[in-house]
Amino acid sequence: MKESLRNRRVVVTGGFGVLGRAVGNVLQGAGARVALIDKATIPQDLPSGFTAQGGTDLGQEREAREALEHVAIALDGLDALVNVAGGFQWETVEGGGIETWDRLYALNVRTTFLASQAALPHLLASSHGRIVNVGAFAAGSAVSGMGAYAAAKSAVARLTEAMAEEFKDRGLTVNAVLPGILDTPANRTEMPKADFNRWVEPAALARVIAFLLSDLASGITSEIVYV
Repeated sequence: MKESLRNRRVVVTGGFGVLGRAVGNVLQGAGARVALIDKATIPQDLPSGFTAQGGTDLGQEREAREALEHVAIALDGLDALVNVAGGFQWETVEGGGIETWDRLYALNVRTTFLASQAALPHLLASSHGRIVNVGAFAAGSAVSGMGAYAAAKSAVARLTEAMAEEFKDRGLTVNAVLPGILDTPANRTEMPKADFNRWVEPAALARVIAFLLSDLASGITSEIVYV
């Protein structure tokens, strides 16, 4: 995959988290020029070579539009958008509240929609336009306590399909990856007795995303890829 994305201009939302960083590193290793956008402040230990935009709430239309415009100027255009930004909360229906449903919808669906909409003018102007959305395995089959999260990630999958259909004749492909549990320090802390060998390494998921951004996947759109 080395240099398979040479000089492609890619923006990754949720870019300062474990998965966002893994995606950024893999894309950079494949030759891409990468911008990372996140609600958090720019970390002190962020490696050099990235364009970074911190303090951005992608759930707010104006902030999303301004952030995408800023990185598009910095990269002299955009070829691809990877929507990693999102959030999780375990909560049962019996003991939960509508606030959790609203919050998870905003974190997962609203950010994906607004970032995609803000990036569209640049992506449609590119000859390599790509969007990859990050959903979750739970979108296909939810268990107790995952109702709000699964519903939000299912909405991300349906949004992916709708966008793919909308832009299929305009040179822009739109796909989604739905990983199982990611092997992150936070997840290991939350589930210390789990079998970590069955979890998804962030770098492995990042390589699937890199493939979907590459020319090898130019004929693939509207795919929901379970990882």
